[in-house]
Amino acid sequence: MKKSRSVGASSSLNGLGKQDGESRRKRKMAEITQALNMTPVDVPALRRMAISEGGLLTDEIRRQVWPRLLNVSVDNIPEQLETVDRDNNKDFNQVLLDVQRSLRRFPPGMPDEQREGLQEELTDIILRVLVKNPQLHYYQGYHDIVVTFLLVLGERLATALVEKLSTHHLRDFMDPTMDNTKHILNYLMPIIERVNPEVYDFMQQAEVGTIFALSWLITWFGHVLSDFRHVVRLYDFFLACHPLMPIYFAAVVRLRLFDSLSSSKPSSESLVSDIQQKWVSSFTATALAAIFRPCC
Repeated sequence: MKKSRSVGASSSLNGLGKQDGESRRKRKMAEITQALNMTPVDVPALRRMAISEGGLLTDEIRRQVWPRLLNVSVDNIPEQLETVDRDNNKDFNQVLLDVQRSLRRFPPGMPDEQREGLQEELTDIILRVLVKNPQLHYYQGYHDIVVTFLLVLGERLATALVEKLSTHHLRDFMDPTMDNTKHILNYLMPIIERVNPEVYDFMQQAEVGTIFALSWLITWFGHVLSDFRHVVRLYDFFLACHPLMPIYFAAVVRLRLFDSLSSSKPSSESLVSDIQQKWVSSFTATALAAIFRPCC
């Protein structure tokens, strides 16, 4: 069995301000290293580092910290991964279709041969987790989360973390029906009403519902964010927080959208949806950092 290495698709995130940014970055890296070197590892400190400005900074650090945030012991991960029997797997055809449509999730300019090899690994990770955990049901969008772990961690480590994530944070999305997913989506409107009744009233009058946030929730925004640096920064945050944090973050995105529209509120929900899609897909590091503040 071949060993894969992580791609390192993100280097440092430009979430730290330019002024004094490098010294703050070095100080944060030193604090993360200190937390990792403690006996036992200072996981609460690592959570604070993952949540705070700039997140975990580099993929090299993520490879050390993400397993700690999910309480996965890297020492117990088998050196050799199980061989995947694709021919007799009920999910293979759907997984293959989704993986083939995932081209935009790989770094621009990546050689075709390397990308195709990673897509094979992506397929195997998904099928391996599903076979080992028959209570889990594949859903479209799951691959958007798995590919992020693959690109950062490599196949071996990604397999272990994705399995843990699937049986905990993502468990409700992997039921045979969408009932639990809909239940989580239903938290969205009460959160918005509590923070901004004006936005809530508009959404009620437009009868928009909560379906607009479905892909955000079940892919941890991986499907809609165009910059991989922003995806992994957001995953730092989600991995360090309660499993319900993505729905709170979705509420903040919606509220920030209305703030950005200022006095020129759109007259229809369809226009809001168009603006929303463009706004979410064009996140900047500054906007991302600003959104984090109400969530933390």
